[in-house]
Amino acid sequence: MNQQAGAAILAHLEAVAVERALRAADASLGERVVAVKRYQQRRFEHTYADLLAHPRYAGASNFFLEELYGPSDFTQRDSQFARIVPALVRLFPSEVVATVASLGALHALSEHFDTAMARALPTAVVDAQAYARAWQQCGDVAGRERQIGLICAVGEALDALTRNPLLRHSLRLMRAPARAAGMAALQTFLEAGFDTFRAMRGADEFLALVGQRERDIASALFACHPGDAVRLGQLP
Repeated sequence: MNQQAGAAILAHLEAVAVERALRAADASLGERVVAVKRYQQRRFEHTYADLLAHPRYAGASNFFLEELYGPSDFTQRDSQFARIVPALVRLFPSEVVATVASLGALHALSEHFDTAMARALPTAVVDAQAYARAWQQCGDVAGRERQIGLICAVGEALDALTRNPLLRHSLRLMRAPARAAGMAALQTFLEAGFDTFRAMRGADEFLALVGQRERDIASALFACHPGDAVRLGQLP
C-alpha cells in the first residue's frame, strides 16, 4: 500500500516539475501564473471572509489559504519531498502516506490548471472578467470537479487523522527522525494540519461549506457570460 502511494507521490511531483519547467522557459507565462495564483488567493479571501473571521473555522481556512491557494513557491518543499519519498513510505503510517498522496494529486492538478489559465490570459492583469474568460477557455468540467473533490479529500484525511489518539504522539516522536531524513517541511505541514483540524473539533460542516461554495463558483463560471462575472457576486 505505502509503496503504491509512494510511486503516486513521485508521479505527481514529476507532473508539477513539468509545469514549472514550462514556466521557467517562458518568463511571460511564469508571470501570468503568479498573477493567476494571486487572484485565486484574493478570490478565496473573498469567498470565505466569514470563515476566515470565524472563531472555529479561521485556523482551517487560513491553512487552506496558505497551503492550497496562495502564490507561495513550493519548489524547495517539493524537491525535498521527492528526495525523501522512500523514507516517507518507510517511516510514516499508511494513513499519513495516503494523505500526502492526495495532497500530491491536488498539487499536480492545480498546477496544471494554473498553467492552462495563464496561457489563456492575454496579460498578467487578472480581474473577474479575465479570470472567467480564461476559465471557460480551459474548460474541463470533470477536471474541475476532481480538483474540488481532492480539496475536500485532503481536508477529510487531515480530520480523520485527528481521530487517531496515538497519531499526534507518533508525529511528535517523528520530529527528530524526520529532520535527520530531510523531511522537516513535510513534518511541519503534517503537524500544522493535524493541530489546525483538531482545534476545529470536527470538519464536516467546514468541508461541506467549502465543497458547496467551490462547486457553485465553478458552475457559475462555466455558465456565465464573462462580462457578467462581477455581477455573480462570487469573484472579487
